[in-house]
Amino acid sequence: MFGVIDLPTYLAGLVLIVLLPGPNSLYVLSVAARKGVRAGYTAAAGVWCGDAVLMTLSAAGVASLLQANALLFGIVKYAGAGYLTWLAVGMMRAARRMWRSRRERGAAGDPAAGPSAGAGAAAAALAEERPFRRALVVSLFNPKAILFFVAFFVQFVSESNPVVGFVTLGVLAQVASVLYLSALIFGGARLAAAFRRRRALSAGATSAAGVLFLGFAIKLSLASV
Repeated sequence: MFGVIDLPTYLAGLVLIVLLPGPNSLYVLSVAARKGVRAGYTAAAGVWCGDAVLMTLSAAGVASLLQANALLFGIVKYAGAGYLTWLAVGMMRAARRMWRSRRERGAAGDPAAGPSAGAGAAAAALAEERPFRRALVVSLFNPKAILFFVAFFVQFVSESNPVVGFVTLGVLAQVASVLYLSALIFGGARLAAAFRRRRALSAGATSAAGVLFLGFAIKLSLASV
């Protein structure tokens, strides 16, 4: 049916995989929490484009190539792990700057200037961050997405009609991603106001995100097809 083998099993696996925390969803949530709905969807667009690229590569046979070539898969996974580690270090450095600026404002005894200065710094940092581009790269090196398209996605494509099968599975995956990331974006946007009011909360959340990204990097470096 529609070039797909065992559609119910694919849908069940898709829901579980989408709901598992990963660098894609965490990054979109962090952007939405720091800047709001519009920026969150900018990051989400990068994720969707990245997933579309991975789907296309899977349909072109790159998934089978990665499965058959341990060296090529190793290059991809270590490059991805390195990028995720770089993001983790950047988040931790940003969190350290937040803690330091908070202590300096407290020592200066000027709480009134803190929120506006913090908001301006956050806006400038986000502009330099370029959420779409960063989310696109995160998506392309996302360990969960790589393993999904290499080891899971291709199993449900019918050999009798592979083109329709890839399109059907891809559309279903994107729909699930749109629904899930939209929920995260609006949830993150509600956190934005709290982050703006409480710099300690923002710094703590950024630190936690950095630690999680470091965990994703370790997980990817240990992954096997």
